[in-house]
Amino acid sequence: MWLRQAFFRWLLPAAFVLPLWMLVGWAIFGQSGWALLWVLLMAVPAVFFGQLILTLLTRSRPSVRAERALSWWDVAGFGLWHGLTIAVGFFIDGAFGWLLTGAIIAGVALIWLQLWQLWNEARGSGARIRETIVWSSKPAADSGDRRRAPEVVVIEEFRSRD
Repeated sequence: MWLRQAFFRWLLPAAFVLPLWMLVGWAIFGQSGWALLWVLLMAVPAVFFGQLILTLLTRSRPSVRAERALSWWDVAGFGLWHGLTIAVGFFIDGAFGWLLTGAIIAGVALIWLQLWQLWNEARGSGARIRETIVWSSKPAADSGDRRRAPEVVVIEEFRSRD
């Protein structure tokens, strides 16, 4: 449980720390100016906005808000995506393209995972609400009070021939 809660608390800071790591990694590992251009224009905004969107999707689920902890699927998905994003920031020759591709695939898969979990939780709560409304609007079957149908009054309009 502590690991799931730690990931819950890490989601928002990760939106700032992971893009910052991309810049720091570029500076530490002495990449070219083209790499800086790629980092500034593509990687930093993609990781920042991607993490914010994923954080909002994750924290919008009722189970996450109630427990203040992620599911194990979330822990696995975010762990993989964050690990690959950190590895991309090392700019390892020969592995950079593979790590970048893996990070992109993991990010897209994580978005689908969050949408799937949100849909399942929302669908379940909607069914319970509809069931509650249907059952509360029906009269109780065990009540002995048999109500008769209301009388129908028909009013016809006659036009006078003046």
